[in-house]
Order: sequence, then structure tokens, then C-alpha cells
Amino acid sequence: MSISSDTLRGHTDTIILTQLMRGDNYGYEINKTIRQRTGGQYDFKEATLYTAFKRLEQNGLISSYWGEDGPGARRRYYAITDEGRRRWEENCRDWQTTRALLDALISLEDE
Repeated sequence: MSISSDTLRGHTDTIILTQLMRGDNYGYEINKTIRQRTGGQYDFKEATLYTAFKRLEQNGLISSYWGEDGPGARRRYYAITDEGRRRWEENCRDWQTTRALLDALISLEDE
């Protein structure tokens, strides 16, 4: 199955916020989780991911901090804010509505 990037592009913020609802994390690990959860069918290009992090942080939906992981490069971690949780809930409600509308529009069954 091939998933069009255009199909998912409008949901980038919600996808990232969902990962952060599970706990603070850093970019590479978030993208790895997305890849795993989709069976390798989807992930973000690095530029897309970090542009989204910047936008989400500027809009107050996430915050970031430097982690202390021990030896090696320091990682920038992201955390969802209270406003981010509210937006995630709103986006999920919107998605449920959109999904129901699409199901109604593309179904061949008469109701």
C-alpha cells in the first residue's frame, strides 16, 4: 500500500503532537516511532520534521530542552504543552468528523 505524502501533509502537527502525548522525545526517535507504527510506509523528511518542531514551538504547542543523555551529542527533546494538548484534542475531533464525512462520500452503500 502506498500512502500519498499529500494525504498526510495536513496532519503533520497532529502526528507529532500524538507522539509527544506519549512522552517527551527527540526528533530522530519520534520519526523512528512513526516509521515503526506505519510498518515503514511513512516517515518525515528531516527538514519537514524540524520545520514542524519550530512552528509548533513558536505557536506554544510544544517546548524544547537539551537532554543529558551521557556521552555523545546532546539531544534536543520536545514536550507537549497544555495548549498543545488542547490543540491535539481539537485536531482529533476534527479528524473524526473528516473521516466520517469521507466515509459517507466515498461509500457505495445506500443509507
